[in-house]
Amino acid sequence: MALNLFSAHIAYLYTELPLLDRIAAAAGSGFTAVEHPQPFAIPATEMRRELARHQMVLSQIAAGTGDASKGEKGLAALPGRQADFREAFNRALDYAIAVDCPFVHPMAGVATNADVSAVTETYHRNLSYAVDRASGTSVKILVEAISEAAVPGYFMSTLDHASRIQDVFGPGNLSLLVDTFHARANSVELERWIPSNVHRIGHVHIADHPGRHEPGTGSIDFEALLTALVEHGYEGAIGFEYIPSTTTVVSAAFLPRWRKFMAAKFKQMRQDRRPA
Repeated sequence: MALNLFSAHIAYLYTELPLLDRIAAAAGSGFTAVEHPQPFAIPATEMRRELARHQMVLSQIAAGTGDASKGEKGLAALPGRQADFREAFNRALDYAIAVDCPFVHPMAGVATNADVSAVTETYHRNLSYAVDRASGTSVKILVEAISEAAVPGYFMSTLDHASRIQDVFGPGNLSLLVDTFHARANSVELERWIPSNVHRIGHVHIADHPGRHEPGTGSIDFEALLTALVEHGYEGAIGFEYIPSTTTVVSAAFLPRWRKFMAAKFKQMRQDRRPA
């Protein structure tokens, strides 16, 4: 696992700062990566330069988020919007390649007024397009189950649904973005889910539940979660997509403890595996 790859979701964190300045702020707090669904206001060359300056990486971006002013939360599952989705995906893929970002997340969206079979077919066709376009590049495709509690009507709201979608394409082509807040909202205990499903995970999002604030503000046992990830060989980034209950800098005070905890878990795991 990339032990130090803790990724700040800078659409949620450091929002008092201009977008570009959030990278330096995240580095100052101890994050070693950033992510943002739509970072395109920063040209790829400038993003790459700023990431290198702070020894950071861009861990994942989204594609086809749609028009937020119209309540859109993605285009991939919306019948009749295939051309818009493909244009947005191509832009995101080109950007990801240019900045060495490993994942693009085509967001499914809310299609409550459309026929379910048409929505399902549209989503599969658009994911097929995304997987095919990313094939042969350094970029892989992510999909995320976004809970009904957070986004009513989101097409893919459960990990079971996301896993079935993934099985169509294979974990090598399409990975799951697993979010602790959404999982708990759906009554899923990830420390129990991970042992049989760690091979499915490409990226993890952290937020406590309820409230969607930083770890320690809710009911999730993050030590159990981190232990499960380490012990079952998770090798991706851990992203923090939470709403700070205070300033971002103060809310991120847990990072050194998490790094120390995970280092101890890795050390113990290596010792346990050492031949007698």
